[in-house]
Amino acid sequence: MRLIRSRILHWPIDQWHQPEYFEDGILLIEAGRVLDLGPAERFIAEGLDVTRCEHYPTRLVLPGFIDPHLHFPQVDVMASFGAQLLDWLNDYTFPAEARYSDPVFAAAAAESFLDLQLRHGTTSAFAFCTSHRHSVEALFCAAERRQLRMVAGKVLMDQNAPDAILDTAESGAQDSEDLIRTWHGRGRLGYALTPRFSGTSSSAQLQKTGLLAQQYPSVWLQTHLSENLAEIAWIKSVHPQYQDYLQTYEAHGLVPKGALFGHCIHLTESETERLADAGGVAVFCPSSNLFLGSGLMPFEALQAAGVDLAIASDIGGGTSLSMLKTLADAYKVCQLRQYVLHPFEAFYRITRGNARATALEGFIGDFRVGQEADFVMIDPERVPLVARRVQSAKDLQGELFIYMTLGDEQLIVETSILGEPAYRASAS
Repeated sequence: MRLIRSRILHWPIDQWHQPEYFEDGILLIEAGRVLDLGPAERFIAEGLDVTRCEHYPTRLVLPGFIDPHLHFPQVDVMASFGAQLLDWLNDYTFPAEARYSDPVFAAAAAESFLDLQLRHGTTSAFAFCTSHRHSVEALFCAAERRQLRMVAGKVLMDQNAPDAILDTAESGAQDSEDLIRTWHGRGRLGYALTPRFSGTSSSAQLQKTGLLAQQYPSVWLQTHLSENLAEIAWIKSVHPQYQDYLQTYEAHGLVPKGALFGHCIHLTESETERLADAGGVAVFCPSSNLFLGSGLMPFEALQAAGVDLAIASDIGGGTSLSMLKTLADAYKVCQLRQYVLHPFEAFYRITRGNARATALEGFIGDFRVGQEADFVMIDPERVPLVARRVQSAKDLQGELFIYMTLGDEQLIVETSILGEPAYRASAS
């Protein structure tokens, strides 16, 4: 059993404005799950020997961060200069992904990527791999060793890209099905059918992917939608028979409830209504949208229209693996859209909210009894400016806002998986 005494924050109910916070709380973990949580005074009254607790009075313990949209092979193209989306793909992304044809390279990259994720406080993610089957196997093998709750998928793309990263409609479907049968539901792993976007998939490939979604309804579906104006025009030229971008997916059964659509910046009114009716999730990727000049997601308008929302880093278009830095960009985008992203909503979104949006709230995202004990510890003392600002914070809301505007991975002093430290910062 592990006993942690610290400042503890989570969202036990699915309402961002109703967090549960203990200034002096105790978290009990047994066999990788939350056994109990509450104020230290209750446990003391019940006779708990608090000398057994790891005591961190100045740290803040939160559920592990969940990143619902990223590209694990694109870490090596982060911060590449001078391109918008379509040029970015051709100049940087596609050449980088071609390197994953080498299984040895893919395996080493997967190990490094997951180490970086843990260092940044991210305990679960939804990852796009490459079109190479072994890139998915490499990530799943590395995640399984670390006992991570991880969802990933082989990118499906059979047209409009270099030959080195293309599959075919037939091989893509067969590889996906084999990966589903081998990995989906194995330990804490899950599979996501992953057409990159409809411009790089033929109608035949999209149709086969839709059939797999019907055959294996427990798998996730992740792709991109309406990121960039030039992209939308290009999609129309590739699939001229459809009225809009969303219909390229609808026509092939690729908008099941819970499907994750990265970006959703320039949706038409009709697309917004149809996405809401289908129960699709619009994944807000503020850092990459700003970096690639794609636009400002209408976060509040989509929410008001009934579209489910999540917030993600979208590395490598995104410029940091840190969900704290992602929140900083989310706040700025929302400000430009005349919506104030409250700190409670922001931290809810990257924990309980992202778990709910991805159908994982029965496992992770909060500290309810029985939940898997993935968590992070934030220590403001590790960053002098943050430590100074926190001293003058008037309340928890103000403290969280400092973390999401000035913070990054330097604040993460520990990331634990199933209650055990998977990353600890050095003493320096």
